[in-house]
Amino acid sequence: LQPAQRAALADWQRLPAVDLNALHECCRYVVVDVETSGLNMRSDRLISIGAVALVDGRIDFADAFAVILRQQQVSTRENILIHGIGGAAQSEGVDPADALLAFLGYIGKAPLVAYHAFFDRAMIAKAMRQYLGVELAQTWIDLAWVLPSLFPEQRETRVALDDWLRLFAIENFMRHNAVSDAYATAKLLQVAIGAANQRGVVSPAGFVRQEKALRWMNQPTSA
Repeated sequence: LQPAQRAALADWQRLPAVDLNALHECCRYVVVDVETSGLNMRSDRLISIGAVALVDGRIDFADAFAVILRQQQVSTRENILIHGIGGAAQSEGVDPADALLAFLGYIGKAPLVAYHAFFDRAMIAKAMRQYLGVELAQTWIDLAWVLPSLFPEQRETRVALDDWLRLFAIENFMRHNAVSDAYATAKLLQVAIGAANQRGVVSPAGFVRQEKALRWMNQPTSA
């Protein structure tokens, strides 16, 4: 890393941890979505990150983040047809280290939210290790587990993000656009917060406990 990049990374590392026991209405969540060159977490690459903040329960259209990481090798035509990020945009993207530092500057130490967060988390973590040499030890909340714990009657029929968006009549204007997907997921987070408050799950830490409990319940039992 260049000196300015090292300084930016150090500034982020010095940020204080957030209080995960604070009420939802007093928190800043960052909803994250990524676009990649494919679905193989080992061999495929991070192409873009989109993020939208939910602050004190509200979405501010101006409080969003988007970046395309410069690619040395453009992804396949089939892949481009999915996310719409063309070869020129990929080749002329932001230096990966600078892109990731900008992302860290945007998220601070806020809890991160995604739907099927394992993939987003893994692809971002892989890029962080490759380009910045750091682990992103951030709290992640996966709505794919939180929502079924809050709406158990929907557990068997709602699996994909689009299933939940349809249930709550949330429109996604540009599917597979990272910022648009993050915005739609942020709307879903608002629904989750409303349902969680009614159940006494009033903080990010409460979401984490809900997710862990449902994961534990779904572990296969030994014979």
